[in-house]
Amino acid sequence: MRKSVVAIVGRPNVGKSTIFNRLVGERISIVEDTPGVTRDRIYAEAEWLTTTFNLIDTGGIDVGDEPLLVQMRQQAEVAIDEADVIIFLLNGREGITAADEEVAKLLYKSNKPVVIGVNKMDNPEMRQEIYEFYSLGFGEPFPISGSHGLGLGDLLDEVVGYFPKEEEAEMPDDTIYFSLIGRPNVGKSSLVNSMLHEDRVIVSEMEGTTRDAVDTHLRKDDQDFVIIDTAGMRKRGKVYETTEKYSVLRALKAIERSDVVLVLLDAETGIREQDKKIAGYAHDAGRAVIIVVNKWDTIDSGDKTMKEFEKKVRAHFQFLDYAPIVFLSAKTQKRLHTLIPAIRTASENHAKRIQTNVLNDVIMDALAMNPTPTVKGRRLKVLYATQVAVKPPSFVVFVNDPDLMHFTYKRFLENRIRDAFGFIGTPIKIFARRRQ
Repeated sequence: MRKSVVAIVGRPNVGKSTIFNRLVGERISIVEDTPGVTRDRIYAEAEWLTTTFNLIDTGGIDVGDEPLLVQMRQQAEVAIDEADVIIFLLNGREGITAADEEVAKLLYKSNKPVVIGVNKMDNPEMRQEIYEFYSLGFGEPFPISGSHGLGLGDLLDEVVGYFPKEEEAEMPDDTIYFSLIGRPNVGKSSLVNSMLHEDRVIVSEMEGTTRDAVDTHLRKDDQDFVIIDTAGMRKRGKVYETTEKYSVLRALKAIERSDVVLVLLDAETGIREQDKKIAGYAHDAGRAVIIVVNKWDTIDSGDKTMKEFEKKVRAHFQFLDYAPIVFLSAKTQKRLHTLIPAIRTASENHAKRIQTNVLNDVIMDALAMNPTPTVKGRRLKVLYATQVAVKPPSFVVFVNDPDLMHFTYKRFLENRIRDAFGFIGTPIKIFARRRQ
């Protein structure tokens, strides 16, 4: 299911980054007592009472036409567009300012649920001054203290209550959900269009679980697929085009609902740092991954050229060494026929389950090939292993002491499992546990 999105907005220096860090439990945003320090939207996952959601920290919205302030305002507007619920943060010590009223006007136009948090209310005696914030017209204001963590529970109870209720579309149980992610202009929309216009494909549009996207049902070779929309960047086009980070939240939304994620690269422009960052989200989420090199028709193709490009991809995406690489052209449909089989294989491996006795035969053979290491005079003893989950395949290896399991030996076991069972296209998770 898609995680809801919460944006924290407000004028500069009201404590947005402090609240953000408090909610996600890490010092991700830069906190400094200088207005305008947070210039870009920052994303992280937060949780409240078993409900997880994506949280956006924004640059402060301020009046003025200086280039930096204009960019910060645009960033905040993009965050508001993406959000399901907005936390409007104000400074309780300063009351309502003209800049706060400007932010309020922007929020009125959004038609999104708005929850007011009045920050810096550290002293209980100050809470009687909360009533002036009712005049903004967003309902009950919540007195909070970001530095001390006071009042955040009541605020989050209100926020979570506005989260949209998800209704999954009815599809066959074996339907494969896949999405396309990548930086702007790598050809995501073109590839989707090429896949849908191919012969012997049944295409229909259906309401997805996201409120603002339409998933596409595709049936090919007796298999149902759902293409998850990530290209719906229609609002504020120029703002999105000038903001590379816009793709992050769209990618996160799509990844959460995918079985397989296609990471698109542009053969013309080559590999960029942003490509690796975006691919990292799919890997961290444990989804099956296929690297798709698009616009291959623009390259002087040949086996040698393809192998050289593949070496570059492997060097840059070492964390995706399990992901197959598909070269194609969405424009000319060259090699497009290789994509659907790769998606099916990756999805099957992502859901693959191995019998415990067969798994342990492989583990014992691996131990015989490469005995466990000795750490400070103590040797790691691997007792047995079992698969505990799929999507991604996850294994627990019971040992005498998990601290003796070095990451290099864990990597060795993963390689032996891959050699025995394939698992092309999917990450594998291995956990060391002490046998009780």
